[in-house]
Amino acid sequence: MAPRTAAASRAGTVRTQANPLRAGLRLEKVPEPACIVVFGATGDLTHRKILPALYNLRRVGLLPAETTVLGFARRPYTDEQFRADLKESVVAHSRVPVQEAIWDDFAAGIFYQQGEFHDPDAYQALSRRLDELSVARGTRDNRLFYLATPPSLGPTIIDHLGRASLDVEGRGHGWSRVVVEKPFGRDLESARQLNRDVQRVFRESQIYRIDHYLGKETVRNLLVFRFGNGIFEPIWNRRYVDHVQITVAESLGVEGRGPFYEEAGASRDILQNHMLQLLSLVAMEPPIAFAADDLRNEKLRVLRAIDCDWTDERIARDVVRGQYGPGWVGGKAVPGYREEPEVAKDSTTETFVALKLEVQNWRWADVPFYLRTGKRLAKTATEISVQFKQPPLALFKELRADPEPNLLALRIQPDEGILLRFVAKVPGLGLDVRSVNMDFTYGSSFVSDAPEAYETLLLDAMLGDASLFTRGDEVEAAWGVVSPIDSAWEALDQGGHPPGFPNYAAGSWGPEEADRLVARDGRRWRRL
Repeated sequence: MAPRTAAASRAGTVRTQANPLRAGLRLEKVPEPACIVVFGATGDLTHRKILPALYNLRRVGLLPAETTVLGFARRPYTDEQFRADLKESVVAHSRVPVQEAIWDDFAAGIFYQQGEFHDPDAYQALSRRLDELSVARGTRDNRLFYLATPPSLGPTIIDHLGRASLDVEGRGHGWSRVVVEKPFGRDLESARQLNRDVQRVFRESQIYRIDHYLGKETVRNLLVFRFGNGIFEPIWNRRYVDHVQITVAESLGVEGRGPFYEEAGASRDILQNHMLQLLSLVAMEPPIAFAADDLRNEKLRVLRAIDCDWTDERIARDVVRGQYGPGWVGGKAVPGYREEPEVAKDSTTETFVALKLEVQNWRWADVPFYLRTGKRLAKTATEISVQFKQPPLALFKELRADPEPNLLALRIQPDEGILLRFVAKVPGLGLDVRSVNMDFTYGSSFVSDAPEAYETLLLDAMLGDASLFTRGDEVEAAWGVVSPIDSAWEALDQGGHPPGFPNYAAGSWGPEEADRLVARDGRRWRRL
């Protein structure tokens, strides 16, 4: 199929579906036309997340008709084969059924470029193709490079982009940005090296380090909830908050990703990025403005305030690691981690981490933050719970049990919403009190076409809004919290003292040591 001119593209564009969220809101912004170059275009991430997200943005009218997608990968596809392959994936993974007319219009702007990631000539050919598409499609030389590739290929691709001058902005060129997927390094030193590699070619303002958790509706609403409601900010501190719990639980196992998980483990896969980002959003100070650097400056201050003096004694006391064994999940027997495909039979990789952190600043001094994440747990759920202190006077001593403390829970998945627990009197002649819940859920409160996380983040990258993307110094600060723990575990394992894995059954809530971690402080994990 021959490329259409920009004018023909606009003339032939079908009417996209009306977006109920657009009127008067941030989503009313539509980015400039651009070409989105996806490296690793034949991979799973492109098919399951990136292309369905771009299709849905086009469906609701949030991408210009001139928007172009250029896949770059090794396989010898034609444009037509690539489009057909992507259509199958979008049909399978789109959050709404695919509409043929909208897909056909969107697919007319999808193209494919075969090339080897290590071949300099491939990037020269890519540059020429981009110039051609800019004229034919009217993308104004705006380019978004998305690295949907294994992390090891990132420095190579970025270096070649620089050598082909594809990072250049201005002087007749449009904007040029690069989206880098996690993990951002494997430890603090590799993260620093990766930052140096990327920043050698692109300026920090051009770099978008993506963490899809930051695009979830409830995570984004956390900022609005905290700073848009005057009733909570005055009590969001050590005077009123007893402790904070953050849980990222999955009932799934490694799902065929044994080699990846053997390298990452729960600490590198979830704790270093998702969980510390959630913690920083909960604990941050109000930013000067809702602008990218103002928000990220405040998150960085939180990460730098976390006590990172990880002695061996403190790690043994305040950090728990686990690995699941065989068990039952959803009424089905499931294997243990060591029985998963391509996992070592004596693996010491953790599939569960729980730890106690302290944010040593004026607002949060002496307030413990308990974090836990794991695979093959009893259910899939992500939640932030803020438990408040008990009232100073026990007015209800005659009751058999004190009422539970007030609690605010922000559910991130699967049932997005906010729960507030407070004490009320039971109707009747006597004095009986009990805890009740005021429960808000997005699904029942808003009849809206809620976007997926990748839709939000891709749109923001095209708009040039980096608010929901992590900055290089944030990444390094987060690794500064986690790397000492990982290094201590590796030294322990190599010294001939591996942990007694497996130490929790699939379908449970993790090892007993995690319960003792909070029970030692007179607390318990919130039941999800």
